[in-house]
Amino acid sequence: MKYVDEFRDPQLIGGVAREIARSVDPHRHYRIMEVCGGHTRAIYRHGLRDVLPENIELVHGPGCPVCVLPTGRVDDGLAIAQRDDTILTCFGDMLRVPGTHGTPLELKARGADIRMVYSPLDALRIAQDNPAKHVCFFAIGFETTAPSTALTLLRARTLGVRNFSVFCNHVTIVPGMRAILDSPDMRIDGFVGPGHVATVIGCRPFEFVARDYGKPVVVAGFEPLDILEAILLIVRQLHAGEARVENQYRRIVLWEGNLAALRAMASAFELRPFFEWRGLGFISQSALKLAPAFADFDAEVRFRVPGVRVTDPKAAQCGEVLKGVLQPAHCKLFGTQCNPEHPVGALMVSSEGACAAYYRYVHRGEPVTA
Repeated sequence: MKYVDEFRDPQLIGGVAREIARSVDPHRHYRIMEVCGGHTRAIYRHGLRDVLPENIELVHGPGCPVCVLPTGRVDDGLAIAQRDDTILTCFGDMLRVPGTHGTPLELKARGADIRMVYSPLDALRIAQDNPAKHVCFFAIGFETTAPSTALTLLRARTLGVRNFSVFCNHVTIVPGMRAILDSPDMRIDGFVGPGHVATVIGCRPFEFVARDYGKPVVVAGFEPLDILEAILLIVRQLHAGEARVENQYRRIVLWEGNLAALRAMASAFELRPFFEWRGLGFISQSALKLAPAFADFDAEVRFRVPGVRVTDPKAAQCGEVLKGVLQPAHCKLFGTQCNPEHPVGALMVSSEGACAAYYRYVHRGEPVTA
């Protein structure tokens, strides 16, 4: 398969791995954060840690939208779902995210009408097919999924669909990275930049990392060769004393991003003054809400929700893992009280969560099938 097979070629992978081994300083320890949960999953799934020198440590960033969604927002969405006249729709990975009184899947088992969709347009279609019901889409994700929500809102307005709304929980990656960089315990040498988000916003928004913090960023794809090449480019920058943004994912990512998608987002959303990230706390201007022109489609305007902040279980150390301070297996609950069947922390829920990926591919050692 084009754009897949050549990026999983064992000979090419071995060649880049040997070049990394030749390039590293054996007397130096390297801490490189992969920002995106998709990278985390690919690293574990393809066993990339096994081909890297021991003095390169990969740490996992905040780029899993399910993982950073606070429990209180899950509770708010489930409060909407408990209305008799409402259908709540969401992506599949939201169904198992625990709120205070259970997951969306458990609430569905108790009778609530909660449906999985593959796209917000599916939710809009359900609204058109069920005019006697109100259909709410539980929107989560970074800039990767926000454009599809924006385009759905534009379409709903054009079609005049009145029984549809969006519970908006979209977050933006740059403030999250800045929060990590400002953290007193930050010890990161460079970043593998989030390829999916950069497909929409481009590379330019990451220039502050190099300019203000002196850290290299290499935007990368999600195949083994992509990630290894990004690590090699970061190591070369560090040795040259450079800090700049490079685009390894040129086959997909444009430096200026997807301008049509950015225009759609600008028309449908505006920045929230602040938003809570699970494990990281409140971060200013780090999330989106519906623009006033779309107030009729804003679930937070149409429905009264609890809006209560819920403290995470103290023993779950999601925040430390999200900031790269701890590896997943170092959490006190990992693999015992917290596992994919009974997740306590959000990082164990999504397949892109660092703990879930580590549990599946390292702790339990599931074989790679492709």
